[in-house]
Amino acid sequence: MRTVVAPDSFKGCLSAADVAAAIASGVRSADPNADILQVPLADGGEGTVDALVAATGGRLLTRSVEGPLGEPVQAAFGLLGDGRTAVVEMAATSGLPLVPPDQRDPTRTSTFGTGELIRAALDEGADRLIVGIGGSATTDCGCGMAQALGVRFLDASGRPIERVTGGRLRDVARLDLRDRDPRLSAARVRVACDVDNPLYGPRGAAHVYGPQKGATPEQVEELDQGLRHVAAVIERDLGLAVADRLGAGAAGGLGAGLVAFCGATLEPGVNIVLEAVDLPSLVAGADLVITAEGRVDEQTAYGKTPAGVARVARAAGVPVVALGGSVALDAQALYSVGFAAVFSILPGPITLEEAMQPERAKQFLQAAGEQVVRLVLAGRGGR
Repeated sequence: MRTVVAPDSFKGCLSAADVAAAIASGVRSADPNADILQVPLADGGEGTVDALVAATGGRLLTRSVEGPLGEPVQAAFGLLGDGRTAVVEMAATSGLPLVPPDQRDPTRTSTFGTGELIRAALDEGADRLIVGIGGSATTDCGCGMAQALGVRFLDASGRPIERVTGGRLRDVARLDLRDRDPRLSAARVRVACDVDNPLYGPRGAAHVYGPQKGATPEQVEELDQGLRHVAAVIERDLGLAVADRLGAGAAGGLGAGLVAFCGATLEPGVNIVLEAVDLPSLVAGADLVITAEGRVDEQTAYGKTPAGVARVARAAGVPVVALGGSVALDAQALYSVGFAAVFSILPGPITLEEAMQPERAKQFLQAAGEQVVRLVLAGRGGR
């Protein structure tokens, strides 16, 4: 039986590659002769680089770049198997976990390191870039990222602002793109995001995500006004209206900044990943598809990796089963988007701490994968 195993990571526990390997081991226990294809996936967030590098036979490269508070960090990006597509995760350079809890303050943080990693990808000859955004410590509208790529931000006196952080957005009076990295003009930049927030306002970057990055109520208002101000400067100087684009407010406005300063397009992350690994061709002719993520619930149907896998499998006429570390009662809604069945991998009551121990999680995934295949084989008249 030909089985495609195409899961997301179990965040905080196992990478997508580890999840795929564990399920594949279970499939092989039930069907020693199974033809198994492991396709680790992601939706643009954590694990996107690793998933795409593994799925395309690419390689990881590491660079020392600037972290959210200006400190040096070691960050990896991926060069995919085609040799011309690079994948960058902004969380690797500008992510919230890089800032100690007692120092979290989005008025002081910058996405400069994200721009440095994009520049490093261009240095490797990439002319196609996938930028996964999410989990940021920043609310700088991507201005720091743009500065690393040669864009200058001038104050009212015409002087360059050394580093544009969230707290200095309102100091931006004019943009100067004359020294912007010329390679961006020939590059295709796609932004993988899984939120649709506008740049500012009640559903914008500051109000929705600022507090979790350490912003006080007063700072939330300051950041929101700063985002409004920069959006107006971008529209005046570049002729681009970015504020209301779906995903503009992702990663503290980095979505809008990538559109304005890198000519990027904002797209659902799972769609970009599925296209990059060419999942339709991998699923064609399969007998079964197994996908998975840490928690399966009603939200899984909206832009998450398993839903994208189900959409591809259904189009190919292949049954797809979802496994979850936990499965909510409202997961019944998933049947309408193409899932044949949804199972929890847990064997019984268990603490979250125990369930998230990597070795235990691998055992649970292996056992669940085996049971799924045994059930399918039984339905086909097998053992």
